[in-house]
Parts: sequence; C-alpha cells; structure tokens
Amino acid sequence: MRNELHTITSTLDDLSKRITHLVETAGPDVAGDIYTELVAAERTVGTLMRRLNRVATRLG
Repeated sequence: MRNELHTITSTLDDLSKRITHLVETAGPDVAGDIYTELVAAERTVGTLMRRLNRVATRLG
C-alpha cells in the first residue's frame, strides 16, 4: 500500500505543478470564471496530496 500511495502522490505532485504553471502563466489571459476553476483545482489537488501524505505517514 505504501508503494501505491507513493506512486499516486508522485503523480499528483506532477499534476499540481502543471496546474500551478497554468494558473501562473495563463491567469491574465483567461476569463475570470476559468481562472477561478483552475485555482480551485490547484487547491483541491493540494488538499488531496496532504491527505494521502497523512495516510502514508500513519502507515509508517
């Protein structure tokens, strides 16, 4: 299970970086509602990563 969690969190980390890049570079060029959704997605992925890291920590 730890290996699977590590794989998932690594994938999410990559996804998080890609979304952050979109938010930082495309922000001024996209409509406000799209920007808002990108920021929400960025936060959601971050929250998911923290939760999965807590589970991994509890597994030892």
